[in-house]
Amino acid sequence: MLGWALSFLVIALIAAALGFGGLAGTASTIAQVLFFVFIVLFLISLIIPRVRPPVA
Repeated sequence: MLGWALSFLVIALIAAALGFGGLAGTASTIAQVLFFVFIVLFLISLIIPRVRPPVA
């Protein structure tokens, strides 16, 4: 998922450099959403093993 966020970030930067404002804004928004979803899932994956007891 982080790879997708970085891909959309690169697309947004290229589109902004070429003057495609609408496309750059959309790609930037998608990159931000994916990045924050990645961060939330990452934090959840760090917390869950500490909360649940190990299965024997």
